[in-house]
Amino acid sequence: MKGAGGSSGGIGHFFIGLIMMCGGFYMLLNAISVTSNFGLSSRIYSVNALGGFGVTGGMVMIPFIFGVGLIFYNSKNILGWVLSLGSLTALIFGVISSVRFSMRTMASFDLIVIIILAFGGLGLFLRSLNLLILK
Repeated sequence: MKGAGGSSGGIGHFFIGLIMMCGGFYMLLNAISVTSNFGLSSRIYSVNALGGFGVTGGMVMIPFIFGVGLIFYNSKNILGWVLSLGSLTALIFGVISSVRFSMRTMASFDLIVIIILAFGGLGLFLRSLNLLILK
């Protein structure tokens, strides 16, 4: 009987690798802390050429308000759609750019265990699939 990837005996490596990989990547993602300072009065974009002028989230909402008003007045108005979609895009990029990732403090042993589980499991998993690309 053929195992995973068409090789004999690949099923055991497949499941052991899958369990190791899932456990390691879970521990890695669990050790990452995500924070954000986003608010309507916080700076989204800064222009240093004008003496430190910053564009806040509230300033981005002003063109959005005009765009929505233009769309409700005439839904075929291109300027209303450009203002609305442009300000929403700027707001989304501002929120994403204000997100900060940091790892919690851990012992080196913990980090070594996470790396061995995650990437050792990934290696066993890929080996069990018997991929021609990796040979």
